[in-house]
Amino acid sequence: MTATRTPTPMNAVLADVVVIDREAIEQSGGRTLSELLVREAGVQLSSNGGLGKAANLYIRGTESRHVLLLVDGVRYGSATLGTPNWDNIPLEQIERIEVLKGPASALYGSDAVGGVVQVFTRQGKPGLHPYASVTLGAESHYQVTAGVSGGTEAMTYSLGASVLDEKGFSATNSRVPFGSHNPDRDGFEQRSLNASMAWKLAPGWRLNAHALGARGDSQFDNGPSVFDVTGETTTQVLGAGLERQWQPGVRTSLKVSRSEDLTTNFRSTLSTTRFDTTRNQTSLQHELDSVLGTWLLGVESVKESVESTTVYDVSERTVKSVFAGLQGQRDAHSWQVNIRNDENSQFGSASTGFVGYGYQLAPAWRVHGGYGTTFKAPTFNQLYYPGYGKATTQPEKGKNSEVGVTYSAGVHQAKLTRFENRIRGYINSQTTVSNIPKVQIDGWSLGYKGGAGLWAWQTNIELLDARNVSNGVNYGRKLARRADTQLNASVHRNVSDWTLGAHLLAASDRFEDNANTQRLGGYGVVDLSAERALSPDWRLQLRLNNVGDKAYETALGYNQSGRGAFVTLRWQPK
Repeated sequence: MTATRTPTPMNAVLADVVVIDREAIEQSGGRTLSELLVREAGVQLSSNGGLGKAANLYIRGTESRHVLLLVDGVRYGSATLGTPNWDNIPLEQIERIEVLKGPASALYGSDAVGGVVQVFTRQGKPGLHPYASVTLGAESHYQVTAGVSGGTEAMTYSLGASVLDEKGFSATNSRVPFGSHNPDRDGFEQRSLNASMAWKLAPGWRLNAHALGARGDSQFDNGPSVFDVTGETTTQVLGAGLERQWQPGVRTSLKVSRSEDLTTNFRSTLSTTRFDTTRNQTSLQHELDSVLGTWLLGVESVKESVESTTVYDVSERTVKSVFAGLQGQRDAHSWQVNIRNDENSQFGSASTGFVGYGYQLAPAWRVHGGYGTTFKAPTFNQLYYPGYGKATTQPEKGKNSEVGVTYSAGVHQAKLTRFENRIRGYINSQTTVSNIPKVQIDGWSLGYKGGAGLWAWQTNIELLDARNVSNGVNYGRKLARRADTQLNASVHRNVSDWTLGAHLLAASDRFEDNANTQRLGGYGVVDLSAERALSPDWRLQLRLNNVGDKAYETALGYNQSGRGAFVTLRWQPK
């Protein structure tokens, strides 16, 4: 699992992890990856408009640049912005998502301060398994997906493609900063392709390779002019790995990968800007089972580089890492320890660690606690972007602790977690870049899911207090775009041949700026869904998003989707 870097049973994981399976992904018709993730406890979202626009995720109150996105184990994101393009990862190419909430720098290094989101794309399995789907909906939305997976016990493959178009709505309103409002439609187009293969070369040897490519063209406002900006973003993730199973409980894996985030903004017929960033990654990992648990040893190298129409004083850096860990379980006790050292070519050496412990009080009750340290290097924009970055900006360092209790009995599960995060040198990027001496992020997370008869339900709530605790004019003021309270609740019921569902997302008000002078109102949005199996191979899915046509903002001056209906027809032979 993402929480341990080794295969681990879900009930043995000490960290707060959520798994989103293919069924849940398919039920999210008309949604993006970021909108799907915000349905989970501890995840908040700010979005600059509709489908395909810039989006930021905040896990447990940390910044979007504090969240690491992995695609099949490969780090993906912009080295200039420090964040991934969430909405350019096509949902139809994803098999499963794991969301790790809490400090993970001891496992993954600089970017994993608030958590990790790992996307696992569709993989092959023996046999022949074609699939296809068509979705039509609001704002002239349509999406067509087709693919096939198959193979034998010795070799498997998967290939899938999707096309998505939406005319969209006006991404901005008159409140948007810098007078960049234009009340036209801001559409989005995307083309994506995913492929993978796995080959058992010989007993104990396994070779695998995967590739994900997506190109998204998104329109956004550039002032009240006829010519809006068209942003062309290309996402490419490539990886190849070789695994050797020496004997049961002893495994070595080598992986070589590359990710690219290529963005070109066409501002007029004669004006374009380009920001292309790449990450080349090599990792060697060894796992060994022992009486104490599973030992983890590894080395890793990542090279980041930037090519741009904007001149950066420094355009590449390397990070060389070593890491180790131990994760185990015996009787009522479970434990996890991780340490990591990253040698950054710009900032030198940084060491991080994590220790966690869990105890099974009774068959249905378990308590756990954890403590971890984090490290976050500044992005290339924060260091070198002309007129904005400062080369003297220093890395952030954090200390994070949590305690929790979990109740599990049959289909019922409840979990209460208390978390505290202290960050020194927090990088403020709102106007000019600067290091804020101290930031404090505390909170509670409570979730419950269960069912009875034909009913199933799930709810979670996060109470958050994220604020600046440095001496100065902003002492005690809240960090921007974090709601103090966010509630998610969903319910499903089987009625004859239909499965009916409803989902509520409600968030309290929050501030647009760190000075707390611009307030964004709270909101509540209800979605409805219905699904029916037309035959063993065909399914019909209906969805009505934002039933009340609620107008709200998660970023000042940027509109969000209004009421919209979507219908999906899926074909997958059994």
